[in-house]
Amino acid sequence: MKTLGEFVVEKQRDFPHAKGELSALLSAIRLAAKICNREINKAGLGDIVGDAGETNVQGEAQKKLDVYANERFKAALEARGEVCGIASEEEDHFVIFDNELSRDGSYVVLMDPLDGSSNIDVNVSVGTIFSIYRRVSPVGTPATMEDFLQPGCNQVAAGYVVYGSSTMLVYTTGNGVHGFTYDPSIGVFCLSHENMRTPKDGYIYSINEGNYHKFPQGVKQYIKYCQEPDEATKRPYSARYIGSLVSDFHRNLIKGGIYLYPPTAKTPNGKLRLLYECNPLAFMVEQAGGKASDGTQRILDIKPTSLHQRTPFVVGSTNMVEKVEQLLRDFPDAK
Repeated sequence: MKTLGEFVVEKQRDFPHAKGELSALLSAIRLAAKICNREINKAGLGDIVGDAGETNVQGEAQKKLDVYANERFKAALEARGEVCGIASEEEDHFVIFDNELSRDGSYVVLMDPLDGSSNIDVNVSVGTIFSIYRRVSPVGTPATMEDFLQPGCNQVAAGYVVYGSSTMLVYTTGNGVHGFTYDPSIGVFCLSHENMRTPKDGYIYSINEGNYHKFPQGVKQYIKYCQEPDEATKRPYSARYIGSLVSDFHRNLIKGGIYLYPPTAKTPNGKLRLLYECNPLAFMVEQAGGKASDGTQRILDIKPTSLHQRTPFVVGSTNMVEKVEQLLRDFPDAK
């Protein structure tokens, strides 16, 4: 049995410039994940389900667990000193850790503290997504907006925690994707999925088909393609949609498949956040041999212009993503 802490130290040579900082940073994320896991697993027993009575900057109703998870991760990251600031889906602006220890921190963290939190009240899997960058502002000064508005290709690490039938922490530092399952009996994350690889072809497609009439023509054609019988390509594919991004992504990463959140007339720029959701998952899927796109370009090449920027998102098995891109080119919407 190998724990997350032991594995990170063992792999420290893959991250030579970090000088142990990555280990401490991931230790903070691990601690916050364990605390959130405890609260999520007893959510129905305490006064922590339901709406918090506030909305976030995206205009979405915050759940009590959204606020709780945000505070726990923020506190854990500030306490370590390796992080000079964070940006969160639940915060209107980025947060500067303005103390002497944190000003010397080399990293910023962007996160969705509790992805899929609307599912908490009905006992469906949820998750945490995180993204880590080296700051570009001088060490010893407060974090700036430029530290956070970096393209995804600059990430030094990214990962997610999925709180499901078991709790797993999955991460990459650009040297493969590794998964750790939480053992509550001893309170540690144990290596269970080393060097995860996603199949080039998959047989699962994940999309909210209730919005079919709003989708671009190329996406409609892809759904039809998935549903057409064809023995050579093992179609029709299976439709699987949980409505919790981390859970859908995690399943497709392991089994092979594709997740789509396309633009609509109401949300022409898509709905998922580039910095908190799409960039970290895109980094991970590429490290596992898959692909992530906005339908026309690589997600990791997009230069962000705002903290809460949204983007269309197509992610999963490489051949499936490329098929969507092809159909979007072949069936452009009328202008």
